[in-house]
Amino acid sequence: MGTKIMRRWRTTCSVLVMMMLGLHTQGWAQASLPATEEGTSLDRHVFGIGIAAGAVSGIGLSFRHHFPARFSYQITGGIIKVDDQLSYTIGVEMQYDLIRKPTSRLFLVAAVGYYYSGKSGENTLEGPGRAGLGVGGEVPLGGGFHGTGEVLFSYSSDGNVLPLPQIGFYYYFY
Repeated sequence: MGTKIMRRWRTTCSVLVMMMLGLHTQGWAQASLPATEEGTSLDRHVFGIGIAAGAVSGIGLSFRHHFPARFSYQITGGIIKVDDQLSYTIGVEMQYDLIRKPTSRLFLVAAVGYYYSGKSGENTLEGPGRAGLGVGGEVPLGGGFHGTGEVLFSYSSDGNVLPLPQIGFYYYFY
């Protein structure tokens, strides 16, 4: 039953991503991460809201906060309940900018997350707790929207260590 719900969740996330990409236009007065010289930090707080999907830092709605420095954090969470089956995820990610150019950003990432799927308070997932370290990149998609991709060496609480991808799509504002 848990696999069926996860497939539904992935399908729903895919549809939302396609809708977000299809609805953005260049004509709206939207904010974007300010362009800085390579390797320099931001001079103001920048916030982002969007969706993310990752095996470590969560699947669902996501909030990101870039400090006026090289650091930022991200909080992601989502929940689905069908009949008696409950599935949810929550995760936190810290990022440190290595390179920031007007057309891209490269960063180090550390993340932790928790995944749950089951009935009556019993988590049926093996290794629901996760932690990871890796690298990520971000590119502007236009109109204030940015796309993020990451690869993290992920440790799960069942002892597995795997290199796993994560993606996200964000709209930034000041």
